[in-house]
Amino acid sequence: MHDDRTLVEARLRRVLDERIRPAVYPESVPLEVAVWHAPGEPVPVAEGLAADVEPVTVGSRWGAPWGTSWFRVTGTVPEAWAGRTVEAVLDLGFDENMPGFQCEGLVYRPDGTPVKGLNPRNQWVRIGAPVQGGEEVRLHVEAASNPVVMDYRPFTPTPLGDLETAGSDPQYTLTRMDLAVLDETVWHLVTDLEVLGELMAELPVDAPRRWEILRAVERALDAVDLQDVGGTAEQARSRLTDVLAAPAVPSAHRISAVGHAHIDSAWLWPLRETVRKVARTAANMTALLDDEPDFVFAMSQAQQWAWVKEHRPEVWARVKKAVAEGRFVPAGGMWVESDTNMPGSEAMARQFVHGKRFFLDEFGVENDEAWLPDTFGFAAGLPQIIKAVGSRYLLTQKISWSRTNRFPHHTFRWEGIDGTRIFTHFPPVETYNCSMRGAEIAHAVRNFKDKGAARHSLAPTGWGDGGGGTTREMVAKAARLRDLEGSATVTWETPSAFFAKAEAENPEPPVWVGELYLELHRATLTSQAGTKQGNRRSEHLLREAELWAATAAVRTGFPYPYADLDRIWKTVLLHQFHDILPGSSIAWVHREARATYARVADELGGIIDAAQRALAGEGSVPLLFNAAPHTRSGVPAGGARPAEMSGRTTRAERPDGGHVLDNGLLRVGVDARGLVDSALDLAAGRETIAPGRTGNLLQLHQDLPNMWDAWDVDEFYRNTVTDLTDADEVTPGDDGVTVRIVRTFGASRVTQVLSLPPGEKRLVVDTEVDWHETEKFLKLAFPLDLHTDRYASETQFGHFFRPTHTNTSWEAAKFEACNHRFVHLQEPDWGVAVVNDGTYGHDVTRAVRGDGGTTTTVRVSLLRAPRFPDPETDQGVHRFRHALVPGASIGDAVREGWRVNLPERRLHGAGEVAPLVTVDRDSVVVTAVKLADDGSGDVVVRFHEAHGARAHATLTAGFPVAGVEVTDLLERPLADTAPPTVDDGRITVRLRPFELTTLRLKRA
Repeated sequence: MHDDRTLVEARLRRVLDERIRPAVYPESVPLEVAVWHAPGEPVPVAEGLAADVEPVTVGSRWGAPWGTSWFRVTGTVPEAWAGRTVEAVLDLGFDENMPGFQCEGLVYRPDGTPVKGLNPRNQWVRIGAPVQGGEEVRLHVEAASNPVVMDYRPFTPTPLGDLETAGSDPQYTLTRMDLAVLDETVWHLVTDLEVLGELMAELPVDAPRRWEILRAVERALDAVDLQDVGGTAEQARSRLTDVLAAPAVPSAHRISAVGHAHIDSAWLWPLRETVRKVARTAANMTALLDDEPDFVFAMSQAQQWAWVKEHRPEVWARVKKAVAEGRFVPAGGMWVESDTNMPGSEAMARQFVHGKRFFLDEFGVENDEAWLPDTFGFAAGLPQIIKAVGSRYLLTQKISWSRTNRFPHHTFRWEGIDGTRIFTHFPPVETYNCSMRGAEIAHAVRNFKDKGAARHSLAPTGWGDGGGGTTREMVAKAARLRDLEGSATVTWETPSAFFAKAEAENPEPPVWVGELYLELHRATLTSQAGTKQGNRRSEHLLREAELWAATAAVRTGFPYPYADLDRIWKTVLLHQFHDILPGSSIAWVHREARATYARVADELGGIIDAAQRALAGEGSVPLLFNAAPHTRSGVPAGGARPAEMSGRTTRAERPDGGHVLDNGLLRVGVDARGLVDSALDLAAGRETIAPGRTGNLLQLHQDLPNMWDAWDVDEFYRNTVTDLTDADEVTPGDDGVTVRIVRTFGASRVTQVLSLPPGEKRLVVDTEVDWHETEKFLKLAFPLDLHTDRYASETQFGHFFRPTHTNTSWEAAKFEACNHRFVHLQEPDWGVAVVNDGTYGHDVTRAVRGDGGTTTTVRVSLLRAPRFPDPETDQGVHRFRHALVPGASIGDAVREGWRVNLPERRLHGAGEVAPLVTVDRDSVVVTAVKLADDGSGDVVVRFHEAHGARAHATLTAGFPVAGVEVTDLLERPLADTAPPTVDDGRITVRLRPFELTTLRLKRA
């Protein structure tokens, strides 16, 4: 037989595009359209429905950036259409390639009942099936003219990312507003041909199945009368029946499709627009559930559910009904799909606490899975947190974006720093926006790395990022793929059903130990420094507020601010979303975030002050309140008393114009350029700075990644570097015992103050940068005279190690990494820590000198200046605090990391305030002291082993204790864990390395 394959395939493409798809709506009549443009922010639905409208015609321009227009469409169904299926086709000016990234709408009936959402892949509204002739049609569309921030030339700087700079030019052209007859037979023919054509293209050319499909398609096309598609569609479909009925082979891969719309809680749109995106998507999905009995939809992020409940109660009622039916599924059990690298220990725990509690309170549903398809890498402390909240599984696909190494598994157990293992799945379809295209299904089969051991994978199905969700076309395709020869089988299932099957079929999968590092988007550890500092500060203020409020509540009857703390926690957790905290959202988002963090700081500061004043009482005794988990200045952790002062610091001038700072523990040399050329640990007689090198060195790099400007830093940035060694001023500080340095470069200015606190072995570096660079990367370097092949980075509830070398491609890919409050490097008998109060990105490199010694350089990432999506990223004044701690053990690193993030608070009072709880081992770090969330008055204490060793410690309560329970993160007793004994308020605990424990103490 002659090979006419390409001829038939080309014929299929043209006939579908030019004849069959246009025949889906064979008849149409225009609707009358009128519009009201809301003058400012979105208005309540009732106001939009009641607004005075003006006539408008198809072809009119509409929609200033970020505006809202209320369209009213009216018409009458022609009598001749009686008994047929009729839909309104409403095209606001959509580009079908941009679902979720441009204008959208939510359709209402005149009584305010939501109908469904409109987006580029979902432009129809069902009027009737069948419809009555003469029926009046009246619909209202709340249309959002969200501008296209990232278009066909992505990463181009644009002012459209902020209402303040976006202008007022109309963005869209009203394209179609019609009533139309839907020919359902033609619509099904389109789906038949799409499924078979896409499957055929993925089969081997020499496979018999491919040719069977080709011939069936050819016969179907022969049956289509191009001038009467509707009249011949049924006959054409009949010629495809046999090939569509052929069952899949028994060994076919099995895909669990989960309806989904991964909605970024903020990204190329502000938070307020996400509220509406979620409502549109939820309205669409509940409508689709009504039409499609096999369909299942899962929505993550409790915050988004809460938005629907608060802002769209009519949609919420439909959602609650669908949840009760088990088909609209709460997923993930987190407040938002947060970043997991940067949130601190308690914040990461609270993401799950608040997320799971919302779903339990609203629906009685408890999630077994963490659902994080788009998060930019996963910290090594996360498995223990997932387990501690009572969950068992993790889903993500983002690691498939890694650019250097291919991850070796799709289903595996992920082991965290404490040994906890979590059953984890990476969908081999490698998208969270699966649309059931043949290429996607075939890729999942070919790509699946666990063949032979497993046969199941998951496919999150629906338009996401900007929302929209699953379409009826995707559901129709999935129905044809349920059991189709040549394809994987597709079944709609809940996440929990998938994980149960996957774990049962592969109970002992491979194990991956340590962080799940994304070899991409490394610059998210640095972009938008103000957002990152706001997060760090908020986390520590929340710790203080809970600690002092709980202490004051127990000691003085102070009213514990349950509702305020709950609300503030949720605000901070929201801003840890994986495009807010990472700095990859538009300017509007980060402008609002900075203002929000300022309000949070003010409110928490008020709670802290009120609680401390209640504890201090009236008096003139100078008190230092210590919120850190370790004693400092003689004040115990969680207590207050007069500070103990020890030692003094001196400053002397050097003949070369430099300075020497000395506090008896550390002697620091600062040269005439303001660079640190010596940091001598006097007790050890050990020099910290490598020979011939200088610390406190600011380095400036060119920084234009190949794409994803705010997200990425590409390794070639290191090829060019400017050492900022010229100083405008190097002078004594105002107190006479510090050194002040001023540098200017480009359009920017840096002011630094170097200080040695009396009695403390640390060099504090306070840096203020008035930053006005573009596409630059600023680092702060400390070259250390230290030989080690690994270093420790703090993460949630502990630390883990990364190599300092690049033996393998996996190691070389980690050229920018995340730490929390410290990094620590150590030879067997001596180490160095670098601690920070609000930076996360860093790099560590090593070089062997001519003298045979090793220079290990730690560089802290301070600032970047990408131009997309925020063209003014980080412009302005920033303040950082870092400390170099020579001679530091890992315990010193932990302690100094807390110290730099929890400044001392002083006020006068009646006398000493005893801690509410104490622990007798420094390696056991208390991360939270609070009252139980249920309002019982019980005291909850959370702690972990922080040094990476076993610990035997005694926790002592400073109040009468009637009983104690070991709980999960939701403060529920652990059924399989015996409660520890209490002896006069003393509780003995034994911890594995990095083990996390939560105790609930009942007050007598």
